[in-house]
Amino acid sequence: QVQVVESGGGLVQAGGSLRLSCAASGRTFSTYGMGWFRQAPGKEREFVAAISWSGGSTYYAESVKGRFTISGDNAQNTVSLQMNSLKPEDTAVYYCAARTRRSGSYYGPLQYGSWGQGTQVTVSS
Repeated sequence: QVQVVESGGGLVQAGGSLRLSCAASGRTFSTYGMGWFRQAPGKEREFVAAISWSGGSTYYAESVKGRFTISGDNAQNTVSLQMNSLKPEDTAVYYCAARTRRSGSYYGPLQYGSWGQGTQVTVSS
């Protein structure tokens, strides 16, 4: 079992920045990377960004490219999401997840077997 805990959400004005952090514990040797997803009210959960522990490759949703940056430390089992130039449409609950399947796309939720409880990000206009 892998436990995942996020922190760092909050309220910010449009154009501002927030940094989310996430830490994994437990059987972290069974993970292949970490990812961030988000879910706005009335919408499905969507991919935001991910990082692979193999080589450090990063992946981003088109809607956040150039504004969000994911970084991670495999040895510490931590990952962060720096969010700049925030927009009201970025408002959502953000979830950190541990990738527990070796193969498959980084963009889909099925490859992530452990999820955090979520942290609220609210961007006011």
